[in-house]
Formats: sequence, structure tokens, C-alpha cells
Amino acid sequence: MITTQPLNTKGNNADKTRGAPVCFHCGDACDGYDIAIGDKYFCCNGCKTVYELLSDKDLCSYYSIDEKRRGKSPFDDGYSRRFDYLDDATVIEQLLDFADGDVRMATFRVPSMHCSSCIWLLERLGTLHPGVIASRVHFPRKEVTVTWNATQVSLREVVSLLSSIGYEPFISLQDVAEKRTRESNRKLYYRIGVAGFAFGNIMLFSFPEYLADEGTIDPAFQFVFRYLNVLLSLPVFFYSATEYFSSAWAGLRQRHLNIDVPISLGILSLFGRSIFDIVTGIGPGYLDSFTGLIFFLLIGKIFQKKSYDALSFDRDFRSYFPLSVAVRGDDGEHNVPLTNIAVGDRIIIRNQELVPADAVLLRGEAHIDYSFVTGEADLIRKNSGDRIHAGGKQVGRAIELEVIKNIEQSYLTRLWNNDVFTKDSQGSLRSTVDHISKYFTIVVLVIAFGAALFWYFHDPTLMTMVFTAVLIIACPCALALTSPFALGSAQRIFGNNDFFTKNTDTIETLARIDTIVFDKTGTLTQTGSSQVRWHGPALQEEERVMLKSLLRQSTHTLSRQVFASLAGDRTHEVGEYREVPGRGIEGRVQGVPLLIGSAEWAWRDGSTAIEAGSTAVYVSISGVPRGHFSVPNLYRDGLRELVTALKPEYELVILSGDSDREAARLRTVFGEDVPMQFQQSPEDKLRYVQRLREKGHKVLMVGDGLNDAGALKAADVGVSISENINTFSPACDGILAADRFSVFPRMLAFTRSSMRIIKAGFMISFVYNVVGLSFAVSGLLSPLVAAILMPISSVTAIAFTTISTRLTARRRGLL
Repeated sequence: MITTQPLNTKGNNADKTRGAPVCFHCGDACDGYDIAIGDKYFCCNGCKTVYELLSDKDLCSYYSIDEKRRGKSPFDDGYSRRFDYLDDATVIEQLLDFADGDVRMATFRVPSMHCSSCIWLLERLGTLHPGVIASRVHFPRKEVTVTWNATQVSLREVVSLLSSIGYEPFISLQDVAEKRTRESNRKLYYRIGVAGFAFGNIMLFSFPEYLADEGTIDPAFQFVFRYLNVLLSLPVFFYSATEYFSSAWAGLRQRHLNIDVPISLGILSLFGRSIFDIVTGIGPGYLDSFTGLIFFLLIGKIFQKKSYDALSFDRDFRSYFPLSVAVRGDDGEHNVPLTNIAVGDRIIIRNQELVPADAVLLRGEAHIDYSFVTGEADLIRKNSGDRIHAGGKQVGRAIELEVIKNIEQSYLTRLWNNDVFTKDSQGSLRSTVDHISKYFTIVVLVIAFGAALFWYFHDPTLMTMVFTAVLIIACPCALALTSPFALGSAQRIFGNNDFFTKNTDTIETLARIDTIVFDKTGTLTQTGSSQVRWHGPALQEEERVMLKSLLRQSTHTLSRQVFASLAGDRTHEVGEYREVPGRGIEGRVQGVPLLIGSAEWAWRDGSTAIEAGSTAVYVSISGVPRGHFSVPNLYRDGLRELVTALKPEYELVILSGDSDREAARLRTVFGEDVPMQFQQSPEDKLRYVQRLREKGHKVLMVGDGLNDAGALKAADVGVSISENINTFSPACDGILAADRFSVFPRMLAFTRSSMRIIKAGFMISFVYNVVGLSFAVSGLLSPLVAAILMPISSVTAIAFTTISTRLTARRRGLL
């Protein structure tokens, strides 16, 4: 961490009688007195900006955090040399998440991150160095993801920058996660060991006073035992209890009363009263209760941690997107689930498809959109032999890649949760919990001081015990944990049923949905090539190859159905490829222009002559209408049952880009009362969803993510149906495997049941706190028992929500 040269009492870092001043921020010598704020001088505008950032957030106490390194600059030889190994190409390769062109991205674990001010400062690294493009914090994991321009700053300098502002990253290239867990647990076990040792021995030394009659113990022995207890309690106070003190102090510095504030007050009151009693000779104090309190609090913490680990629902390393990718093998192209992709596989990425793993371009001209990774939508051209990183999206004709790195699901999931694609909403439950937690500690402190005042006048001997018991027993943890564990368990259950949600807020929002909007093609209908028929003069072999070559580039449901219906594996290169959502595709094959799509697109007229129950795909070759394919509308199995289950609970709407030829057939399934809109462009679907939300509806949009990405993003929740395709849209909030479509009503019902479980958990937490505080205030609860009950209440809440959620899921057939 950077600190400054020792300052004089006025805060001035210059002495004009001795020469140039030193920089108030980094300690380097300044060239002059030009860059200054008041009596503080800086060597450059960068250091001045850092000071201004810290000053605006009232964080200038940062300059007194570490006295050992005052005056050190992060880029001077003595400091940055520790990070020289980060210039090694092999190390850089292992640490980077993304590297393409001049853009680099890496994720660092920052153990010293602990409050909202840390987040504020870490997400403004771009202000501290112009080479940093963006920085995003994942606070629960204490991680920061930094994107930077490699021509302006190196990996080593990024790490040095983080260290310079007090957030040195933890960097380990092997078994990082395992080592972090072991190190964290080891410190906690040490604290428990110290507290347990002191607790046991203090109890032994206290037995004589407990068992003997008053005045029967030799005063010399009494003196020795009492001060031995004091000596044994000191390591507990100054070591085992320090986490509570540091957490409480950090909260107070940010003007926030966290739950560790009342716990720390209870510890201080119990310890202080005990020392006072012993020093003044009033009595033996309560050091046995004090050390027992710390011991059981820490035991509860490790018990909670073990429970959290056992019930972990962190999907970053467990779940996978239900997507597949086309793999070229000896027997042609076939779709393979992403989880089965291995290094060396040759994959085909079509227009708008996501590159699932780091790969090398073998064939084709790639135009990669890395907005999914960096948030920037600029297309980057790649040539044969170039490396393409996971998360890039191909725009244009199909390309062939060779996978060079295994798929990392945590990386893809992290990209999905990029702030660029996050909707401006927060779960109402989280807002409620935050609101309650904000005032919980204040209420507890008022009750504790009120109870202490009462017992001061009625029985002063109970005052300290009651005060401490109230502060310890009251705990909002059960309230705070009920919602994340219930929704997290639900999220994991959904994952087991091939329904993957972006976050737990999505599940909460699903429970409040009142309107469901369905896209038709690719959502209500399924793919199938056996019944696709050609209408028009018979296609020549070369024409069939040209059409197949163009159709191969597209991921649209109709394109894939027609492509699969054309015999043969031979294809040609495609030039000038273009795809217009809702209209069609075009390109040149062997120099011949082709158009495939709607009649208005391919034939340049409004012809719709096609039999009912089918969709027409029109073809023109060299500008001349050639004929059309009829693609039967094969509705998904269980659609009628799905509609029957949903109609009593939700308003249903159908939006389709096709003509209204299917209206009569759809009404036999959905009924006459369901609104249906046809010939809807992607923009029309977006506007329709927006109008519904403006009327106060909570809207779920279900589509295939191709022509309805805007509507998916505009809806309260957007769910994309995935079927042998890799065109996952980051705008959606959930991905549902197509073969689980019929189970979707049960999943929606399960979200409502999960909300009822959470409310029951809230009630349990409320009853616990009311009953516990009643016993504590009345003097019937010792701090020792309170310390045992507090973690038990949290674990009880977790067990209730998790078990109830699983039982409900089993009853609904989801387990």
C-alpha cells in the first residue's frame, strides 16, 4: 500500500527552505509547487486525482494506515520489483481471462476489500490510471475484474496500482481456491483454540470461588486465581475477539451500524466489568462467561461456515449453459453439448453464435464482437491462425475453429452477469431485508441500554449480564440468510431441470409475473426437417449446394430446418453474407447472388401462397424467384397441457413474425381470449412488451433469443429457449432447454412456493428475536447461552428454508 512521507502537524508536505516538496500521496520528489491543493503538493496530476477521490469519499485516513511504507511509490524500484514475475509471458497467460488486440482482462482476489468505500474506489481505477478501461467488483467473493489497454499499462503495473491504494491482490497460480479456504479456516481454528484453552482453564481456576463458602478461601490464593484468569483472558480479548472489533470499527468508520457493533459492545462490557471487579476487589468478575462467550461465538461461526459450504449453491463451478455447438468430425457436422467439447475439436460457429472456448481460426473470415466480454461492440477482424477468445460472437458467415483451451463455465457465467446486461432492478425481498437490517442494530442498542438502566435501579448485579445477553441474542442473520438460501436452493433445483437463471433476483421476479408473452417460431414450434418440402421447378445439384452453403451460415430456426432437409455434405465458401432479423439472409456463392427469407425479402413482393399449417421460406437465385420451401409448424409436445396449466394464473399473449395463417390452429390450443399479434418485427415485439409494462404488468417474455432479443431485455424476465444452438443472448435472464418446455408451469409454480417459504422463514426469525430478547431483558438468559443460541438460530433458518424448498420441489416433480 502506498503511504506518504511523515507530515507535520499542519499537514504540509513542503519546506521551501530545504528544497522541493515531496508528493503528499506517493512520497516522490515534486518538480515544483505547481500541482497542489491547499498546502498539499503532488508530483503529478495522477496522485492529485487519487487524493481528490479519497478526499471526496472521506477516506483520507487511508494515509495513516501503514506507517512502515510511508513515502513508497508503487512504481519505484524497491516496491514494484516484488511484481517483476508478472512480466513473464507464461505467468501472464495463466492469469489473464481475456487478451485480444490491445485489450486485457484479469480477475484478482482482494482480501482487504471490506466495505462500500472499497467497492467505490476499486471501481474507479480508470480515474487513477488512463490505461484502465473498466473495473468491476464481485464483493461476496472479494474479487475485482479489471480490463485495461496493454499499450498503456501492463499486468504488473495494474497489480502495483491495486497495491498502491491498499488492495494488494492475492496471486497464486496453483490450487488458489483450496489454499484460500485452508488459510481462512486455519486462522479461525487458531482463535477457537486460544479461546477454548482460556475458557477451560479459567473455569478450573474459578471452581474454588464457586464451590467454597464466602471467606473460606485464603485471600492470597484468591488474588492469584483472579489475576491468572485476567492473564488468560487477555489473548482472548486481543486475539480471538479481534474480528468482531475490526468489523465493528470498519462499519462505524463508514457511519454504518453492522451486527458486530452490539456484539463488540457486549464483549467490551463483559470484559471491562470483570476487570473492574477484580482490580477493585469487588468480586471475581465474569471472565469465565467472557471467554466462553467468545469460544461459542467462534464455534458458531465455524458451524455456520460448514453449513454454508455443505449447502452451497454457487453455480459458477457447477452449472453449465444448456447449449450445444456444431463439431466437424469424420462423419460430417453434428451438435455436441458444450460440456463434451475437448481441446483439439473443430467447431463451426455461425452468424451470431458465441465462441464457447479459446480457439484458433482455421477457415473463414471472422468478425468478432467482444461486447459480451468488454461491453464494447466494435467488430474485430480475425484471419486464419489468429486466436479468438471465449465470449466473442461471430458476425457474418460461418467460421471453423480449433479449440485450444477447455471450456470454463465460471468464466461464461461471470460474463453473463456483466453489468452491461444487468437490468436496473433489485429484488423486493432484498430491499425489505436491507431496510430492516438498517434499523435492527439501533433498536437492539436501545433495548440493551434501556434494560441495563432498568436493572441498575432494581438489581445492579444483573445489569452487565442482561446488557450483554441482549446484545448477543439479537441477531438479524436468520432474517438475512432466509432469502438467499431459499432462492439459491431453488436456483440449483432449476439447474438440475435444465433451467438456468442469471441470478436469484430472477427467481423472485418470476414469482411476481402476471403476463407471459410467447414468441411462436422456435419457441412454441420445434425443429424438424423430415416434412420440409420444395415448391417450384426441381433444384439442380449445384443449386442445392449453393442454397445449403448459404443456409449453413444462419442459426435461425427455419434456416436450420431447411438446411437439414437438403441432402449432401458439400458446401462452398460464401461471400458478402448478410442477415436481417425478421426478413432473411443473402450472400454470394460461386459469384451467384442468393436471397432466402420472406416473400418481401427474397421475391420483393407480398406473395404468401402456401398451405395452412406451414411457413414459407422463399428463394431467389440471381435476382429471379426460384420457388419456396414449406416448413410445417410442429408444435412442441405438451403445449396444450402447458397452456391449460398457465391460463388460470397468467395472461397469455402470442407474438409472431409470421402471417396469421396459423391463427385458427393456435386458437384451438390457446383459446379465443388470448391476444395474438402476427407479422411482428423485432421492434414491434419490443414495443408491445414495453406497453404492457407501462400498464403495470409484470411481464415474462419467452423466445428463442434470435429475433426477440430486444423484447427479452425489455421484459421483467426474459427466458430464452435453447435447442441445439449456441446463439445464447446475454440480454435474457434465463435459459430453458427445449426438451423441458412442458415442465415450465411447474417451475413457475415452484417460484411462488419458494416465496411463501421465505416469508415463513422471516416469521421464524421474528419469533426467535422476540422470544430471545424477552428472556434476555428479564434476566433469565446468560450471555453464554445467548452465544450458543445465536448461531443455532441462523443454522435453523438455513435448514428450514433448504429442506422446505427441496420438499416442495419434490412434491412438484422437480426432484
